[in-house]
Amino acid sequence: MFGILTGLLLIFSFTPALAQNMESQADSIMKIRNIPEMTFAVVTKDRVLAKGTRGYHKVTDVTELPNARPDDLFHLGSNTKAITGFIAAALVEKGKINWDTRFFELFPNLVNHSNRNYHHVTLEDLLTHSAGIQPFTSGAEYQKLPDFKGNKKARRKEFAKHVLTLPVVENNKAFSYSNAGYSVAAVMLEKVSGKSWEKLIADIVRKKLRLDFAFGWPNRNRDNQPYGHWEEKGKLVPVSPKTNYDLSLAEPAGDVSMNIENYAKFIQMNIEGLAGRHNYLKSETYQYLHGSKSEYTIGWVNYTKNGVQISEHAGSDGTFFSFVQIDRTKLIGYIVIVNSGTASAQEGVYAMMNILKSKFY
Repeated sequence: MFGILTGLLLIFSFTPALAQNMESQADSIMKIRNIPEMTFAVVTKDRVLAKGTRGYHKVTDVTELPNARPDDLFHLGSNTKAITGFIAAALVEKGKINWDTRFFELFPNLVNHSNRNYHHVTLEDLLTHSAGIQPFTSGAEYQKLPDFKGNKKARRKEFAKHVLTLPVVENNKAFSYSNAGYSVAAVMLEKVSGKSWEKLIADIVRKKLRLDFAFGWPNRNRDNQPYGHWEEKGKLVPVSPKTNYDLSLAEPAGDVSMNIENYAKFIQMNIEGLAGRHNYLKSETYQYLHGSKSEYTIGWVNYTKNGVQISEHAGSDGTFFSFVQIDRTKLIGYIVIVNSGTASAQEGVYAMMNILKSKFY
């Protein structure tokens, strides 16, 4: 795809020879996998071992000089779930809500209009995908919804009411992944805090943690930002910010963008907590977020491989792809995000992740 090598904007804390080797490998991945822009980081509880952003905001820019910048925003997709879980944990620590608080304890007037199988669903059930909520992971599911009115908070509550009338997902899996479950959980957080989910994340993430973010796609919020990409008729194309693509009902499940510096700091906070340090949350809370259940905890996939405890998550709205993995045994985190949601781009993310792990393990 690329006639010239992708742009380079890197901050490395290792030898020039190793940096040069990683540059070459990353350039090769981006070229082979048709990835316009990539950002990545490796962090421990104390250090940022590697951090970089490289390439082009959109595929049609490749004949120009590279325009990737360290402060470029990337859409996190479902990696937003860990942020919503973090907000829930903050409210639990403050005594506003408990993990075992049931939805209909907060909304008793809605119980008679719901599916009885949801009557005992708790906050933790929703955040661990243990509630049997319908997935709402495809556009077709949203197209069947009523036309909810009002602002985001009002429409999210109507969405939750509707979701809780639907049939329960029944299977033999440990969890049933659901974007809608996170929206229902967000409605609970809004009720006990008296604030919208958008205000909660602004208060906690931006004001308290001092981590910048944006709702929705980067190029819908700010100028000179990366475009997401998908394929049309077999060709990779940049997705216009004016495209009719609305994720607002599932915003708490997957519609936040961050730059690599701020997202890496968020992951680093988790590693600090897992290492036994308190920061905004208590160390015990981080242990709960990452290890309270096997397979899927609160915003994190949780498993053990070859004796190593792993927390990880992938996220994509079809136009970006993000992947983060935390080695909870060695207390190191790896992040790779690209501005393309194609299967080829996803393979490129995993390839870059393997390179990072080979250099810093």
